[in-house]
Amino acid sequence: MVAGAFQNLFKIPELKKRILYSLALLAVYRIGVHVPTPGIDAVALASFFERAKGTLLGLFDMFSGGALERLSVFALGIMPYISASIILQLLTVVIPHLERLSKEGEQGRKKITQYTRYGTVLLSIIQGFGISVGLESMSSPGGAPIVIHPGWEFRFMTVLTLTAGTAFIMWLGEQITERGIGNGISLIIFAGIIARLPVAIGNTFRLLSTGELGMFAVIILVSLMILVVGIIIFVEQGQRRIPVQYAKRVIGRKMYGGQSTHLPLKINTSGVIPPIFASSIIMFPATLASFITIPWMQNVAAAMRPGNVAYELLYVGFIFFFCYFYTAVTFNPVDVADNMKKHGGYIPGIRPGKRTADYIDRVLTRITLGGAIYVSAVCVLPSILISRFSVPFYFGGTALLIVVGVAIDTISQMESHMLARHYEGFLKKGGARVKGRS
Repeated sequence: MVAGAFQNLFKIPELKKRILYSLALLAVYRIGVHVPTPGIDAVALASFFERAKGTLLGLFDMFSGGALERLSVFALGIMPYISASIILQLLTVVIPHLERLSKEGEQGRKKITQYTRYGTVLLSIIQGFGISVGLESMSSPGGAPIVIHPGWEFRFMTVLTLTAGTAFIMWLGEQITERGIGNGISLIIFAGIIARLPVAIGNTFRLLSTGELGMFAVIILVSLMILVVGIIIFVEQGQRRIPVQYAKRVIGRKMYGGQSTHLPLKINTSGVIPPIFASSIIMFPATLASFITIPWMQNVAAAMRPGNVAYELLYVGFIFFFCYFYTAVTFNPVDVADNMKKHGGYIPGIRPGKRTADYIDRVLTRITLGGAIYVSAVCVLPSILISRFSVPFYFGGTALLIVVGVAIDTISQMESHMLARHYEGFLKKGGARVKGRS
């Protein structure tokens, strides 16, 4: 079934062109990850990053696909764009102008996208300058300076290079979204994360050949990985559907409405934002400790490392907080209830207006609890596997949520293209549906 679906992918010229275009631009991105920024001692930088694992630098390096560790032209990755998008999303709630733009349809969306681009460039300049100044004061564990010729020339060149690199990645992402398949920004993060997969597989085989990891343990580990991925797919596609009925309306001589539909509420409304925010806050002390050698700060940083009880408890607590906070910011039950009332819609058994808003809020609060538990379990899984079972690679957490989520979204878009042209898709029910039509 799946093999036939993959064969059908290249029978549709437009879909084939989009897939090849996306792969070509992702290849350009991966090549750029290996182009170094001028003026850096690569050996000293690699030694420094060995010591910086478990800090914010390690988190950013994961999103940049290893570009920060090499300080390539794409060292900042797509994080400035993501940060600018999140900041604008949060500001939409408090700034009336942005709120009006978000409700103006396509034109408003274009304007917000333009603001996001400006914000990305501004954040890239600030982060690039911070990195250049920080690198000048850093050295490898052996004492070798990372920057060969420090000074304003190096700072200016680094800011210019890193900002241009981020702007180019942003352009690549938008081109993939427009002319390729899938969400371009998400696919770039996806490509950076799975680029580490060959190294993880190589480490596993090496431990297997030396006898440090048994064959039975590998089989159990692979089975667990398949189970976890299956659970993530199931939950990410899970919805709580609230039934909505639209009353009949007479406009002129015609009668409209009267149909039944539903309001879909995702179990994990906030996506991967909570673990990203939670990781950033908790890793901050460890990041400071890598630059400042103060005894008490070193002790705090040691306690805030993955695997420790204090770290895991704080991590789960912050995930719960940001799950509720981000859901409250991005989903307003009052607006949803008002829009339903405006168009003659109501939930059976619930009065329109405030009662409807309260009901939606109550349902959303309950399913967000389930979503927070699910996200916490997936994010704590890597620490358990590494600390308790000596797994030689990082499996789970934010990276796995992103990879599975992007894969589901991309396959769904491919499915839509195939079903629109009456080709058998990836989903069995989709194929049956198309055959029935023809």
